[in-house]
Formats: sequence, C-alpha cells, structure tokens
Amino acid sequence: MNEAKFYLITDTHYFKNSLGAEGRSYDKIMRYEQKCFAETQSINESVFEYLGNSSEADTVLIAGDLSFNGEKESHLGFIKLLRELQNKGKRVFVITAGHDFNDRPFAFEGDKKISLTDKKELFDASYDCGYTFFNDGNVKKRPEGTKRDELFDLYFDFGFKQAIAVDRKHLSYVVQLFDGVRLLALNNDGDCDEFITYDEEQLSWIKEQARKAREDGQMMFAVNHYPLLPGQPVFGLVPTAVQENGDKITDMLADEGVHLVFTGHMHNQSINEKITPAGNKFYDVCTGSVIACPAYMRLVTIRDEATVDIKSIPTPDFRWDTGGRSCREYLEDMFDSMILNILEDMSTNPKVFLKKFEAEDVKVLYPVTEIIGRIFSAATVGGACRLLNIKCSPEVRNMPVKKYVTKLVRGIFVGNQTFKAGTAEGDVFMGFLNRINPILKKISLKDINGTPVDLYDMLKNTAGNYGIDDYDAVLKLK
Repeated sequence: MNEAKFYLITDTHYFKNSLGAEGRSYDKIMRYEQKCFAETQSINESVFEYLGNSSEADTVLIAGDLSFNGEKESHLGFIKLLRELQNKGKRVFVITAGHDFNDRPFAFEGDKKISLTDKKELFDASYDCGYTFFNDGNVKKRPEGTKRDELFDLYFDFGFKQAIAVDRKHLSYVVQLFDGVRLLALNNDGDCDEFITYDEEQLSWIKEQARKAREDGQMMFAVNHYPLLPGQPVFGLVPTAVQENGDKITDMLADEGVHLVFTGHMHNQSINEKITPAGNKFYDVCTGSVIACPAYMRLVTIRDEATVDIKSIPTPDFRWDTGGRSCREYLEDMFDSMILNILEDMSTNPKVFLKKFEAEDVKVLYPVTEIIGRIFSAATVGGACRLLNIKCSPEVRNMPVKKYVTKLVRGIFVGNQTFKAGTAEGDVFMGFLNRINPILKKISLKDINGTPVDLYDMLKNTAGNYGIDDYDAVLKLK
C-alpha cells in the first residue's frame, strides 16, 4: 500500500444563522454552553474554505453531529458546503449522529436527554426543551426538523454512494478509501429510543466487514461518533460520554483487525490506547469540535498498515466580530465563561446550578452549594492550601480558586493536561488528592463497563496527561 492522507473533523454542529440565534432563551442556554451557536455557520465556512484550498490531502472525513439539532435548513446549508468541497476535487465521507435528527421519543436540553410521551409534539417539544429562540420581537422561530430516516438520502453522496457495503438500517457503510485501506463508517444511534449502542445485528455486520477486509489483505480503521475509550479517565463514569459496552466492542474490533477509531462527541482532544486480553492494540483518537474549545482538525497520514501519523491543526480564524481575538482565544474565552458562570450560580442561584444536574429538588444541597460557590468565588489558591495544610508554590499562591478550577476543567477537554506532579498547579492538585485519599479509598465505584475504579488514579490522570500526546503522535497499531 502507498502512503495515504486525509483530514478528520467532527461535531461541526452547523446552524443556519438565518434561523435566528438570539434573544432571552438563547442567552439563557449560552450561559452554560461550551460550543458556539450563532457563529457556527461562519466557523464552518472558514473550516471548509481551509480544507478546500489545502494541498495536503484530498479526502475529508467528518465524524458526526453535522447539524446543531437536526434543523432541516441547517442540513441543507451544510450539504451545500460539502458539495463545494467536492467541486474543489475533495472526496467527502460523513457519518451522522444524535444531533442530526429529532424524531426520537426524547429531546435534548443541551446534552441532557428528556423523555417525551406525546409523539404529536416531538418537533415542538424538541425545540421547546432548549432550542426555541426569539429573533423577531416575541415571535417564536421554530425550525423544521429532520427525521432519522431522511438522513440516508440527504447524505447519500457523501459515503453511501461510494460504499462497497451498506447497512442502511444502522446508517453505516464501508468504503475503499485508498489502495489497501478501507474505512468502516459506523452510526450507532440504535432505534432512536436508546442510543449510543450497537445491536447484535450491527455487531454481526461489523465482524463480517472486518473479516472480509482481512481476507482481502486490507487495512481497516473505523469512524464512530461516540468514543469507544473514555477521552479522559473521569469520563468513564459518565454514561453519555462513552460508547455503551465500549470494552467489549474495542476487544472485538482489535481482535478482528480494526486497531484504530476516530471519534468525537465529547468535544475533547485525546488519544488513548488499550491492549486487549488477546494482546492486540486499539487506539481511540477523539477530536475536539471545530466550533468549540478545543477547536481542532486532524491531518492523518497512514504510513503503512501498522503506522499512523496524527497531526493536529487549529480551526482557522473566522469572519465574526471576535473583539480582535483569534478563533482559539474566542472559543477559549467562551469555555471559561461557561465555567465561571457555573461557579457564580453556585453561590448566587444554587437552584439553577443544581437543575443542570437534575438535583434542584434536593434542597438540603442548597446551602452546601452556596458555601462551596462562595469559596470558589472569593478564595485564592494559597488560602485554600493553608486551610487544607497543603504546600503551595508562590507561583500560584495568589491565583483565584475560580481561575484555578477553570483552567483545570478546560485542560480536561483541551488535552495534554498540565496539572501534573512536578508543576506548581499540579503539585497543589496532587496535595489535595493526597489529603482526601483516605476518603477516596472508602468510595466504591465502577465505570460504565462495570470495572472497579481507583478514584485517586482516575483523578490524577484526568488532571494531568501522563500518556500519549493528545495532539501529535505516531501510532504503532501492531
């Protein structure tokens, strides 16, 4: 096989700006939002302009959540960008995911899933639960939605048409991407009731495609919207952050000869590795959303069947009033604002804060939340260290706790986390972990695969990256 290159982007969340992204409802949602909304059309246009003009690779893969929340007009606007890429000589392959349709018996409020019972009101309820905006006085703008069954035809020209095998029920396909290289493009939204899962029929289809690739002497890798390995260790405790039955599925894929998957969904930048019980390697390369911090694309070079080179490229600056900030700075400030708003609401509006975690009825938590919020708002790192009898470097002593927490949380999503032992910020965190370790040892937790969790180790490796570089790496698949 010859060396081959492609671009990988994910979570474009394209929203047609003419639908209206402004007003009280919009401002309320954006207070706790990591990703852009009104700006997504402009950001995507800049990304696609970059990809269309690039001479590095003529192939582009997009790993799901193409639209913001399944708006039909957003899909049509996004498809126009895809066709423009094709007209510039690029080959484009996409998969769809949960934000690309809204005929499910639940709706999203942000990323929170809300059950709906009245199917006649699915579209209305979907937008009432988070994405109804006022952009013309008090007139509600309620976009037309998209049914899951429509996605095959909408995106037929961007993967299904070129496929050598198609699983239409599961919106998945296989394409001969390069000479000697096959792409396994997977959608796993299930039956729209329970999502982030594979049924037995799809698993059998995947095994069959992997077997055929081996028999034909083809390297095969996968694209799957939901991470198969937790992007960060702590995400392993969050059911919606990682593929259901991920342990079992990664074992199956690696043992069947599929050693690499590209994922998105969590808007975080990470590269993770596991070794199956049979001794086979598996890598999950999760890429940040192009419209949220961290905003990156991947340039992937397949050197040979066992060597893959990963490079990360920041989302280009876009046409918007950013106050003179670069795209990275603008999106980073948005992320920080989200965290700071959360910390502020802990002390000033605990009910609103707890509602985000479905705990607004647990009123005993109100005073506790307020106290913690006030500490975050007023204390310095040095003051907190004195209170907990933790050594603190002068370098971070005067840093406000809220700034420290914001940087810590942002690092979990940005990747290559810097709160490692041996750094000023990391030593404070490790001191805190050591202080509370007796409590952590008494907490019995299992991750979503049912594996017992060492909380100390999980938190340590979530705050600091002690493994593979999350941005640029050479992966040895065998």
